[in-house]
Amino acid sequence: MSDSSIVITQTALLVPVNDFPIDQDMDVIDQLLADTRSPNTKRAYEKDLKDFFDYTTGRLPSANLVLDFLRLNQAHAVTLVLKYKAHLIDKKLSEATVNRRLSAIKSLVAMGRKLQVCFYTLEDIKGEKVEAYRDTTGIPPTDYARVIGQVDRETFKGKRDYAILRLLWDNALRRGEICSLNVGDFDAQARTLRILGKGKGTQKVTIDLSFKTTEAITDWIIACGTAKKLKAPLFTVVAHNGNGVRLSGEAIRRLIDELSKRAGISKKMSPHRVRHSSITTVLDKNNGNYRKTQRFSRHVKPDTVMKYDDNRQQFQKEMTDILADLI
Repeated sequence: MSDSSIVITQTALLVPVNDFPIDQDMDVIDQLLADTRSPNTKRAYEKDLKDFFDYTTGRLPSANLVLDFLRLNQAHAVTLVLKYKAHLIDKKLSEATVNRRLSAIKSLVAMGRKLQVCFYTLEDIKGEKVEAYRDTTGIPPTDYARVIGQVDRETFKGKRDYAILRLLWDNALRRGEICSLNVGDFDAQARTLRILGKGKGTQKVTIDLSFKTTEAITDWIIACGTAKKLKAPLFTVVAHNGNGVRLSGEAIRRLIDELSKRAGISKKMSPHRVRHSSITTVLDKNNGNYRKTQRFSRHVKPDTVMKYDDNRQQFQKEMTDILADLI
């Protein structure tokens, strides 16, 4: 075969078998939602975009109505969105809510630009300045010991609950990370677990486990007989042995809430509050070492760890007491 024929053959492979014309009546919102992985973000986009189009047009967003908006000129589009922003502020909505709704519109416009049905931007429209306060305080280890002490580890359900409680505390896992675990993600010999971390897409990361957590998970797997079912959910509902139904995040939330109340914990507890407790305790035990704590908590930004440390040390109260003692 000559060199020229090779080039022709290779070039032919680059020609698409089918021609996919751009749909002039495409639903850009559907495209936006399909491009969004988080279910929570999808629900927020749908709700916020409905509110925007209801206010600006008095109608729910249809494919054609959205295209009409995306085909406006720059000045008209910016004026319309600024009017909507002023409406949100007049309603006295929080800064975070205003910013979230503006973000949904900007994401819609960004998708329209990707699809080449929109030729303007909303970058000149700024969000409201807000510094959200997050209560990152938790409970001390002695209190969590009372919570975990409520579990009867001799029962089938107790074995499962104990393993979950250990993961929440020893590794500060989020409830979504626990729910997504499969049996094959656990390596008892290496004492590791592969988790689908927040914001990691479909890429799993490996974390190390304590001996106590490894023992607890092993005990649970033996009890439910799933050691060889590598693709099966690691944690399942226990009614009638669960029939392999994956445990939900809401079930874990109810578990923590119920056990905490039984243990006499006055603070409202949740899986994420347990995570807060673990991270705060780690900061206490390593003398505020941000680097080690960030490795443990798997936060992307060190600034997030600093918020935990600020709440932990209560600098404002310390400075206030110093000033008070001077007069």
